[in-house]
Amino acid sequence: MNVLLVEDDPGLARGLQVNLELDGYKVFWAPTLASANKTQQEQSLDLVILDLNLPDGSGFDFLTRIRSIPLKVPVIILTAQTHEDSVVEGLQRGANDYMRKPFGNKELMARIKAVLKQPLIKEEQIRFADLTILIDQRMLKYKENLIEINRREFDILLYLVQRAEKVVTREALIQGINKDSEIFDRTIDSHISHLRAKLKQNDITAIKISSVYGVGYRLEKTNEN
Repeated sequence: MNVLLVEDDPGLARGLQVNLELDGYKVFWAPTLASANKTQQEQSLDLVILDLNLPDGSGFDFLTRIRSIPLKVPVIILTAQTHEDSVVEGLQRGANDYMRKPFGNKELMARIKAVLKQPLIKEEQIRFADLTILIDQRMLKYKENLIEINRREFDILLYLVQRAEKVVTREALIQGINKDSEIFDRTIDSHISHLRAKLKQNDITAIKISSVYGVGYRLEKTNEN
């Protein structure tokens, strides 16, 4: 099994690497956020052991990014931080377990085995052209790039993608996304306009949202890529 060890302390990292390799794991050591991102992109990983305080950024940023990947790789956070908020934030961002430094190697190995026994959950997603909607994460990816859209834009795009190439009436769209009575007929055009602008800003040309005069909208593929 492949383990990504993200830890900036060479001594601690070396000790962990030796123990993991004695237990049969293949370890990729990343002392920085940049090297962690590079390794994650190049290797198929079964587990991430993640320090939070890195010289070029926060381990939280790395955790957030990898949680956009459809296969949820288990993550164990290691940190010297003692306040409860950091534990809560790590778990909320998708960590599977949390250990404070200093820790015992036997306990860490036991936790690794327990985490690896948990079933891996595939992210529910919908693909259309080069667009991927990660439903559980409420994120949008175009090719390999994450695109920032707000919750209303996400709801609209998800509804249209689920009915791609079909005409969706304004009334059906409003009813379908209007969970808290915030969307009205006079504002739906504004939300659609903002969503189109986001697609354009991010050079998403393989799809378009067309207006069907007097009826509603249709999400369709274009001939561009």
